[in-house]
Amino acid sequence: MDEHTVELTDKFVAIYQELDKQDLSVLQDIYHKDIIFEDPAHRVEGWSQLSDYFTRLFDAVEYCRFDISEQICHDDIAYVQWVMTFKHPKLQSGKSRMVNGCSRLKFADGKVIHHRDYFDMGEMLYEGIPVLGPIVRYFKARL
Repeated sequence: MDEHTVELTDKFVAIYQELDKQDLSVLQDIYHKDIIFEDPAHRVEGWSQLSDYFTRLFDAVEYCRFDISEQICHDDIAYVQWVMTFKHPKLQSGKSRMVNGCSRLKFADGKVIHHRDYFDMGEMLYEGIPVLGPIVRYFKARL
């Protein structure tokens, strides 16, 4: 196991577990200027685009918190398992929602150069939409 990757992953985890929508500038400490960030709905390239993405994301929610339960490191790659708890005024009448996910991180030059999130968009978004949510939950239960 690469101890440097463990240290970088620990720093990533510490920042995400304390992330506050009032100060997203701390993210610049962990992301490479040439970062590629992907999730089920987006792909952004470069620090400027990622900063804009996070600003829009956090502006849209009342709060967002990450609880990280596990991390695995190998060479310059890390996997981080998390639960994101957030509150969005347009989803599920503004109630808190929880989404389980995992991030794959690749490091270069002491920072994250590639970040890929894996999570269920149905769990995050579709199940929180008033008319659509019950339908999505019904079909998921039937599967």
